[in-house]
Amino acid sequence: MQKTVVINVVGLTQSLIGNHTPFLAEWSSHKANGAAIHPVFPAVTCTAQATYLTGKTPLEHGIVGNGWYFRDECEIKFWRQSNKLVQADKVWEAAKKADPSFTCANMCWWYNMYSSVDYAVTPRPQYLADGRKLPDCYTHPASLRDTLQQKLGTFPLFSYWGPKTSIKSSKWIANASILTDELYDPTLTLIYLPHLDYNLQRLGPGNPRIATDLHEIDTVCAKLITYYESRGANIIVLSEYGISAVNQAVHLNRTLREHGLIALREERGLELLDAGASEAFAVADHQVAHIYIKDKNREGEVKRLIEQVPGVGEVLAGSERNKYSLGHERCGELVAVASKNAWFTYYYWLDDKKAPDFARTVEIHKKPGYDPVEMFVDPKIKFLLPLVAAKLLKKKLGLRTLMDIIPLDATLVRGSHGRIPEEKEEWPVFLSNKSELVPFTGIQATDVYDLILQHLGVKQEQEVKSKHQASPLIS
Repeated sequence: MQKTVVINVVGLTQSLIGNHTPFLAEWSSHKANGAAIHPVFPAVTCTAQATYLTGKTPLEHGIVGNGWYFRDECEIKFWRQSNKLVQADKVWEAAKKADPSFTCANMCWWYNMYSSVDYAVTPRPQYLADGRKLPDCYTHPASLRDTLQQKLGTFPLFSYWGPKTSIKSSKWIANASILTDELYDPTLTLIYLPHLDYNLQRLGPGNPRIATDLHEIDTVCAKLITYYESRGANIIVLSEYGISAVNQAVHLNRTLREHGLIALREERGLELLDAGASEAFAVADHQVAHIYIKDKNREGEVKRLIEQVPGVGEVLAGSERNKYSLGHERCGELVAVASKNAWFTYYYWLDDKKAPDFARTVEIHKKPGYDPVEMFVDPKIKFLLPLVAAKLLKKKLGLRTLMDIIPLDATLVRGSHGRIPEEKEEWPVFLSNKSELVPFTGIQATDVYDLILQHLGVKQEQEVKSKHQASPLIS
């Protein structure tokens, strides 16, 4: 079986490959060929990755977003890690059936815990009883964690997400991938490089500061591609989605609250969304929101209400959700899609003084929705560095304190994703050094599964349609 590596450069589009990415520009024009990927819906991390690795739609694999409402627990949960949540066979399982000697390394793609891959690395902080969150990672085999962190240092968690995001996390993952390859020589390696995701959301794709991020990720890609080329690997570089400019934050839960549909609990003067007691609530995920409704007889009423909210482009109910193959039981009774320049917040409070304590912190598991504002520091805070230093000292002394430095101003966000962009220049890319395997007619997100198997040399029962010749990146 042919050694293959899939490098997932989050947020990469054809429009971003150019002067600021000299290696990728040269490699894609002379050594590789590519096409645009028609994004899966919603075009978000967990859904896109599950689709690429199973060849199935969200209707089939069940990953309807980065999080959803767990109906049996009456809780909203984001960023779960168990691979058991993906309800379809994975590409490495198909490869293993074709060749029992096949092995796979999954380097920080999502749902990476307790899967059937041979080698796995994923961020996994330590949550201490005194309130501290310590950087760490989870690996399989468990000994790999110690090997990697002894050689590369502790996984740079605070560079991976939050106000201090930087190229450090993508560099660490890249270096860990090379070390894992040297140790085990897996047949297939899946590598996740999140760096472009950060400032593209903070600043928007048109901001000139993105040039620095492009140069940084280009350097990391150059190191990886050069290394894997020396190992004789087939190389795929792809992305999950492109990021579009936005200038409107839409607060669906506030609208639902104003119409008496959301239930709240008040604790210590702060408000918590009570999903199980609510008549309707929205689970916001970038430019898409699942709206869960207790009494299905009220679907029409809630749909009409949401359709009238400025910044909402489309609301799908019932079988309408299968316009995007999304009608899984985990899906909301309604699915709202933002307008082109809008995105959805999870905010439900009407007075910032009553916002829950986690709202002003980086807390991806407690918030009932995705919050890109976690990448900002509140500009109203004076003497930020001394404040942070004092809070860190308290934590080291075992004292409980909140790192409450995140603003509540959603207008700061300038880039988002999730809806299907009208412009192909904002679609994700698929690049390969095996030009004959790149489809002439373009790529659906579900095709990536087959293309990975083809790069591995796995013969499938049903071959993908003849490719004839390689296509331009944007046709």
